[in-house]
Amino acid sequence: MNALQNPLSLIGRILLAILFVPAGFSKIGGFAGTVGYATAMGLPLPTVGVAAALVIELFGGLALLIGYRTRVAAIALAVFTLVASFFFHAYWAVPAEQQMVQQLMFFKNIAIVGGLLAFAAFGAGGFSLDAKRGQ
Repeated sequence: MNALQNPLSLIGRILLAILFVPAGFSKIGGFAGTVGYATAMGLPLPTVGVAAALVIELFGGLALLIGYRTRVAAIALAVFTLVASFFFHAYWAVPAEQQMVQQLMFFKNIAIVGGLLAFAAFGAGGFSLDAKRGQ
């Protein structure tokens, strides 16, 4: 199993980064629309929230991808994902016909938080900038 640790860690980081990096980039071009959506969802200070989301998703996702300060990036992304889940996938507060999809999305995000916390606990693995830097 040790022989698989580094390649599986790399694959895991890539798969998680695929979620965050494109979402961060999309907020650059669609900033106003995203702020409008965040406003409609009741996010306090939506412009600040969307700007923070853009930075966290883009830079945190890229850091996770290359394994740079992975533990910090993973914690930031985990906290962001957890908070976003309560605002954007509040299945308990939507009509019955929307609850199933929102519940699936909420618990998908909770699972992502779990994966991120594993990287926060165990690090990026050997195929990372953290490993090259001796961290």
